[in-house]
Amino acid sequence: MLGICRGRRKFLAASLSLLCIPAITWIYLFSGSFEDGKPVSLSPLESQAHSPRYTASSQRERESLEVRMREVEEENRALRRQLSLAQGRAPSHRRGNHSKTYSMEEGTGDSENLRAGIVAGNSSECGQQPVVEKCETIHVAIVCAGYNASRDVVTLVKSVLFHRRNPLHFHLIADSIAEQILATLFQTWMVPAVRVDFYNADELKSEVSWIPNKHYSGIYGLMKLVLTKTLPANLERVIVLDTDITFATDIAELWAVFHKFKGQQVLGLVENQSDWYLGNLWKNHRPWPALGRGYNTGVILLLLDKLRKMKWEQMWRLTAERELMGMLSTSLADQDIFNAVIKQNPFLVYQLPCFWNVQLSDHTRSEQCYRDVSDLKVIHWNSPKKLRVKNKHVEFFRNLYLTFLEYDGNLLRRELFGCPSEADVNSENAPDAGGHLQALGGAHQPGPLPVRRRGPAVPPLRTGL
Repeated sequence: MLGICRGRRKFLAASLSLLCIPAITWIYLFSGSFEDGKPVSLSPLESQAHSPRYTASSQRERESLEVRMREVEEENRALRRQLSLAQGRAPSHRRGNHSKTYSMEEGTGDSENLRAGIVAGNSSECGQQPVVEKCETIHVAIVCAGYNASRDVVTLVKSVLFHRRNPLHFHLIADSIAEQILATLFQTWMVPAVRVDFYNADELKSEVSWIPNKHYSGIYGLMKLVLTKTLPANLERVIVLDTDITFATDIAELWAVFHKFKGQQVLGLVENQSDWYLGNLWKNHRPWPALGRGYNTGVILLLLDKLRKMKWEQMWRLTAERELMGMLSTSLADQDIFNAVIKQNPFLVYQLPCFWNVQLSDHTRSEQCYRDVSDLKVIHWNSPKKLRVKNKHVEFFRNLYLTFLEYDGNLLRRELFGCPSEADVNSENAPDAGGHLQALGGAHQPGPLPVRRRGPAVPPLRTGL
């Protein structure tokens, strides 16, 4: 009996020890974690965290994180505002992915100096970006005559087609040589969603032959003045390009600028980047009248419908007749007359950012129009020297031009998905009385690319060869 009792006492003592030791340890640790009423660190890491050096570093990191979080919150709020504004302006007929918004850089819209145009032009206002519908047709007019001009137009067209994402309608005012070359080329390429109309330039000579012109472009350099009469009466707007232009971006971005015109603005032009119209190039230099530095007509946005209502034909003729009495001839072809009209009527012009017409003639300020390659939109070889012009970055521009010069046009045969072919939406696809197919269809249409030949759009409209 005595042995059994001793065994039970030992067992009971062992059990009490097992229960009391953890409790005592916990009480000790808990009470030891406070020193002078403050918690004391139990681990080396916690001790390090409360050291002055660690505290300062942690404070800096925390402040940096808070600043970054505030920046992200501001960006999110700005993005939400932009999206809400864009949704509020979205037209009701847009559906799904059938439209695309192009970012549009702001122009000056008036006659401010070139530097102001550059700064304003290189800044985007996302909340005020106009919209170009994905399948909206962009109209482009070009005056072209002779073999050399035809070669330049081919390079220009390839640069436009390479970047484009919209259907295109080319209006080519051409002589017989240029028409034969370009018609054959378009028929060979068979590019979908492209339409080509030819207008007989020889029939327009009488409209401008009375104007003496010293420019190397000759009489054809004056034909942009009569586009309101030449192009179809139902055509409301068009982009007019010189033959010595190379595009470095989607032409839809330029087309979107039409949405920025206000009031009586009917001409979109880039300020001239040389000192020609300032009259200080040489002694006794007498240029035509111009507003400030004047405007370059290598790239023009024309609101044809408003120009017709303003009686543009009468406006430019009266101005040219008056100025020719003292000037005797034009030095820069149509550009002199455009500038003389603008001098009298400055409200007509919307000034484009200068990267829409980077002019590579000698002694220009073209380098101020771009800070990086991504800023370039349109390059204009407006010097008689062309590729031999002096410019700081001429090698880059020359390589870009030569790339499109050697580019195979058959590689541009890219279908625009989501856009119906002309045959589905345009009744003019039926052959006309002369057997010419009126419009260019989609990529699925077999056979060579058809073109249309038209005369000047002077009522009644004459069609045919």
